[in-house]
Parts: sequence; C-alpha cells; structure tokens
Amino acid sequence: MSTRVFIFGIAFAAAALAPVVAAHADSRRGDQRTVDCSSHDYERQRCNVPWRDARLVEQLSDTPCVRDQNWGVDRRGLWVDQGCAGRFVDSRGGRGHGRDDEYGNENAGEGWRPDPSWNRRFSVTCESQGNASHFCQVDLGRGGHASLQRQLSNTRCIENRNWGSNRAGVWVSQGCRAIFSIDRQWR
Repeated sequence: MSTRVFIFGIAFAAAALAPVVAAHADSRRGDQRTVDCSSHDYERQRCNVPWRDARLVEQLSDTPCVRDQNWGVDRRGLWVDQGCAGRFVDSRGGRGHGRDDEYGNENAGEGWRPDPSWNRRFSVTCESQGNASHFCQVDLGRGGHASLQRQLSNTRCIENRNWGSNRAGVWVSQGCRAIFSIDRQWR
C-alpha cells in the first residue's frame, strides 16, 4: 500500500511541475508546430523541443529577441534569457514568406509591433566605473538614437570614442558617466 502512495505522490508532483515549463508546443502556425518560450523576470528559461535549430517567427515581448544574445538552441534545447519572449518554429520547417532581419529573426517588418506609446523620448544613466567598459541595455528600435544629455563625470564623454549606441543600447568606457537621451523609434 505504501508503495502505491509513494508512486502516486511522485506522479502527482511531476504533473504539478509540468506547467512550470514555459513551452507550449501545441500552438500552431499554419501546419508547423510552434513553441512559445518566455524569459520571466529576465532569467534564463529552457523550453524542451525536439529540434536541432529554431527560428523566431513572432516577438511576444517588449525586449527584442536577438539570436545568440538572449535566445538560442543548444544541445539541451531552446533557451531564452534577459526578458526575451517569442514564438519559435523548427528551422527545418522551411522559410516563411516574411523577410529576416539582421538578427536572423523572421518577419522583421511584419507581425508583432509595439504599442504606439513605445515610440517616445526618455533618459538613461550609463556609467563607466573604474574606466571599465559598460553596456546599458535599452531597445532604441530600428529608427531610434541616443544623444548625450548631461555629463556626470570629470572625464569628457566623446561619441564614438568613449561612448556610443546601437539598436540594443548605450555603451560607455574610459570613465565616461552621463545621462543619455533616448529617442526610441520602432520604424
């Protein structure tokens, strides 16, 4: 009798933990199986898939999902990190009709779009401590840019020398500490 209770307890615990996995392999996109995989609280999550490779087909988070930065596929399966949430499909399932962006994400100009309030201006403080390089992650969007709003350091901050930006954020080095104005544009 105690063996049955023990086996029932293990089965119950396994069933209770199963929903914790962030993958939902029952979603469908046309005739291809898709998996929704989400990084909660900016922590790495693994989603069990039988695939050797995947493609992002739909962005589900405000954080941009960039292959090999905050999502990828390794021997243990699909993984997402740093707030990335997306819908993924087996890359062997054939290419979609959308175009890929510079990060290898499908349908770069189509599909998910942020709320209109996403395009806005705001400030970000980014600081190089002890002359070390530092990257401040903030999504500028395709058409966005950063500019020096107010310098905080004694070291003069000079664009493309000890500070700069790209679509993913602002970088500083060599003691540059400043408040940067971010003009975020989706385009």
